[in-house]
Amino acid sequence: MFCVYVSNAESGDISVLHLDPHQRTLVPVQTVPVGGEVMPLALSPDRRRLYAARRSEPREALSFAIDPKSGRLAPLGAAALPHSMAYIATDRAGRYLFSASYGGNLIAVNSIDANGAVQSTLQVMPTGPNAHAIQSDPSNRFVFASTLGAGVVVQLRFDSASGQVTPNTPPTLQPHASASPRHFVFSADARFVYLLNELDGAIDVLAFDSTTGTLQPMQTISSLPPGFSGDPWASDLHLTPDGRFLYSSERRSDTIAAFRVDSANGTLTLVGHVPTETQPRGFNITPDGRFLIAAGQRSHRLRLYEIDGATGSLQTLGECPAGQGPNWVESIMLER
Repeated sequence: MFCVYVSNAESGDISVLHLDPHQRTLVPVQTVPVGGEVMPLALSPDRRRLYAARRSEPREALSFAIDPKSGRLAPLGAAALPHSMAYIATDRAGRYLFSASYGGNLIAVNSIDANGAVQSTLQVMPTGPNAHAIQSDPSNRFVFASTLGAGVVVQLRFDSASGQVTPNTPPTLQPHASASPRHFVFSADARFVYLLNELDGAIDVLAFDSTTGTLQPMQTISSLPPGFSGDPWASDLHLTPDGRFLYSSERRSDTIAAFRVDSANGTLTLVGHVPTETQPRGFNITPDGRFLIAAGQRSHRLRLYEIDGATGSLQTLGECPAGQGPNWVESIMLER
């Protein structure tokens, strides 16, 4: 059994749902009010804590304990954030919370206490226009932040003892001309980074040098469906846990693109596109790599897909109501 968490910005709550892999259905089990525009979510590395950022006042990081058998949430506390944050993620040890502010043009680091609750802000760093995502690399020695307005990825060193980030050399990378970096993920073997660009719908494949903590462009491929017209508005991307397939969502065409990953060189080959909910701002994949759950920010619904393990293609299984304005999805496997 899986538990799925969905943040709903307009209704100001988090939906908790069960996904039964045998029945292949989503069933609501809890609605957690958070009193404001809740958007980005993040899980702790041990999947025992869920973090949520409220983008409206008061701008805070909310910490929740996850019941390992039911998935239900219990509040642990709230900590102030320096701005409205578009993205949050923990470091690989779960001791710090990174956040990126699109409107504030900055990133921040907050400490996380021994109980898994976010505490005070340790550092705030300007990034240039429109910071959109931030993550540490699997070794926890480097941090990267995407900046949509600046068109670059910020490359940083990370001191896990103090929680401080400092510029790497070089401090930025432009993935391609007119890039608009939004979300990114590391490959399963940590050799590559896949970066989604919001305003042209391109995905950059970047080689990661684990010694220097720097990135180099390798491939740029479009995520837009055939016959696309208008201004692209790409939103999210995720890899299956085994690293074999990559998916991205696009909000103008309301589609999800599927790609096959070359295990040798990390490059992408298009599998195809499927229609999805209206304005799919966020989606995620279950820990077993079998299911994909997409959130329609304007349809206020979730759509459940099964992933074909051989081809990576998506089969629609059904839909389920969410709260108002669903935009972020996380999932865990429940204990028996």
